[in-house]
Amino acid sequence: MIAIAVDDEVLMLGALTAAIKASRDITEVAKFSDCEKALDFVQKNPVDVAFLDINMRGMGGLALAEKIINLRPSCKIVFCTGYEEYAIPAFKLHASGYLMKPISAEDVQTEIDNIKGTHQKSKPLTVKCFGNFEVYAGEEKLVFKRLKTKELFAFLVDRNGAGMTAKQICAVMFPDDTDDTKNATYLRQLVLDLKNTLRSVGAENVLRHETPCYRIDTGLIQCDYISYLANGKPEFHGEYMTQYSWAEETCAMLK
Repeated sequence: MIAIAVDDEVLMLGALTAAIKASRDITEVAKFSDCEKALDFVQKNPVDVAFLDINMRGMGGLALAEKIINLRPSCKIVFCTGYEEYAIPAFKLHASGYLMKPISAEDVQTEIDNIKGTHQKSKPLTVKCFGNFEVYAGEEKLVFKRLKTKELFAFLVDRNGAGMTAKQICAVMFPDDTDDTKNATYLRQLVLDLKNTLRSVGAENVLRHETPCYRIDTGLIQCDYISYLANGKPEFHGEYMTQYSWAEETCAMLK
């Protein structure tokens, strides 16, 4: 997860940033003492969670939170303050958390665990495998910048949660190319693109990288194929991921 920390008191900002970095779920944290600079960062970068001091000079934490939510609707807001009276307006903004200073690493991890739990319960993605392969975030079809990124996601869904190494993935996705170094480099680019695509709809936890394997957390998606394997519903009418030749083996198994 990518986080930002915003506090106009330098010492408090340093302590907050250190507490966020201690989380096992945070891969990157950017710190700001100026609200406008923080907002500029959010405009240019995907951000999963924002830890904001409320009582800041200038724009202030509440106004900053509103602007962040408008830019990144999936970004979770955690307010950090020494003033209890701000709790009600904070929660009117649907904040994910409200931490009282001083803030410890344990406090931060508790909030992140709560955020992860919310993502897990919501199952933000609907995956359609019968017929053409398509992915939906809510009512909207998820747009992939690269067709190969979409195919990578399709293949991992096809594996039904099983871990696949880079070599195994390349063997299926690039069957006619024997340049292993080039294929591995290209696959890393596709993985990064897939992470960014999922992050854009708040579904970054769906893709798991457990060295040396990649897999899909099937508990975080709604999928006709996976539901069919589990309980025979919905009905299968003979077409499965029709865009991909490698899917024919699974299609034959389903018939």
